[in-house]
Amino acid sequence: MKNNDILKTLRYTFDLNDFEMISIFENGGIEADRSKVSNWLKKEDDPEFKSIYDVDLAAFLNGFIILKRGKKEGDSTPVAEKKLNNNLILRKLKIALNLKDDDMLEIFGLRGFRISKHELSAFFRNPSQHQYRECKDQILRNFLMGLQMKFRP
Repeated sequence: MKNNDILKTLRYTFDLNDFEMISIFENGGIEADRSKVSNWLKKEDDPEFKSIYDVDLAAFLNGFIILKRGKKEGDSTPVAEKKLNNNLILRKLKIALNLKDDDMLEIFGLRGFRISKHELSAFFRNPSQHQYRECKDQILRNFLMGLQMKFRP
């Protein structure tokens, strides 16, 4: 999935305005002004459209965790990863929304997407482990759409 699509989906799902988006980016350690955020949210065929890099989306997700869970005591701003993958995005959303495995399975179920607990836990394992599985775009897309159905029916 494209980073811009993930950002747009999260903005819509949680009904975030521009100022909330800017605040989330700042919590994640990235300076973002309204025009920058606006350009990330535009359609691809718009001449002002800009792709959001992994490090910027990682900062947004870190800021989203801080927004939803609060900042750890004595902890400075989290460092945004330079490279993101679907497994890491899914993990950050799980942390931000304080979801347990059953909650995530319920969200997948809202979309009619069936997945077992074992399959789900494989996405959160260390990549060097034998049971690790890559989270494909279809799985992340179904999760994001399930979130949309749960938080913005």
